Amino acid sequence: MITFGGKLILLDIEGTVSPLAFVHDVMFPYARQHAGTYLVRYWGTALISQLARDAGGEAFASPAEAEAAVHRLMEADAKVTGLKQLQGLIWEEGFRNGELRSLIFDDVPPALACWCQKGREIRIYSSGSVHAQKLFFAHTKRGDLNPHFTGYYDTTTGSKRESASYSAIAADCDLPAEQILFISDVVEELNAARNAGMFTALAVRPGNKPAPPHDHPAIQSFDELMLQ
Repeated sequence: MITFGGKLILLDIEGTVSPLAFVHDVMFPYARQHAGTYLVRYWGTALISQLARDAGGEAFASPAEAEAAVHRLMEADAKVTGLKQLQGLIWEEGFRNGELRSLIFDDVPPALACWCQKGREIRIYSSGSVHAQKLFFAHTKRGDLNPHFTGYYDTTTGSKRESASYSAIAADCDLPAEQILFISDVVEELNAARNAGMFTALAVRPGNKPAPPHDHPAIQSFDELMLQ
């Protein structure tokens, strides 16, 4: 059990509000399966140029070459902007046609409602694009959760393992960093947030990888967060 008296709760998605297995076993394979079609559709656009930069800087000679690069980036779990934008476009169609529905831990929807009722702001910081984040929360098995959130951040803000990213988020929220609690399953992200002045909590969820040594308070459910 931990207590927090600040004004804003900043949440990671994968391994925090949603099981790792859903992202890795459902969403990523879906994006990989459909990448080729979307690369042809968006060939010649800024998205393709960004993907080329993500993959090393050389322009792609063909959609097939771009697809091979996308597969390599996905295998490396690269947190790069072009890949996340492409995945977001693919997932959008999957969500809209009903092939995808986001899986959320059972404690999350009531906790979000409770925090909002108590006057706390809730925002999201994920390596997935803001577009993908909004789609993810709009199409959950528990309904549309986006009304609970007042902001979203992705890799365009900066790396989740750099303290400057969290300072930028605090500035965007117009809040001192110590008024923000960041919850994630990744210790390196929590370290960066704490170095920026935020409070932190490690999400210990079923299926998460064992955390390396750390000194962040841990919670297994959002029910363990008490607001002052």
